Amino acid sequence: MNTIIDIVSTIISTDDEGFREVSEKVLCTVHAYREGRHGNERWANRATFTDATDLFRLRKIPLFTIETDMRIRCDDKVFEITSVEDVKGRGMYIEVLCREVKPSG
Repeated sequence: MNTIIDIVSTIISTDDEGFREVSEKVLCTVHAYREGRHGNERWANRATFTDATDLFRLRKIPLFTIETDMRIRCDDKVFEITSVEDVKGRGMYIEVLCREVKPSG
């Protein structure tokens, strides 16, 4: 757990003139373990099911649920959450599979 990540939510609001404003709200900042996609056996098994580029493993946060409409910010990169899973069903650790968002243009 050596990487600090921000779990953020996208907020879309409309101003008085009807224009949409998109902003992000940091919901929590936690330590996590980050594993990039590479050629080991676990990633080979996941390759057929997901287009995830990174895996984050973190401790379960009491009274907080991570959902797929949230994003993770880590090392000046943004990741879309594709799946969230409880490790071994114990409620101690959460595995989050993410896809890196690359800016267009």
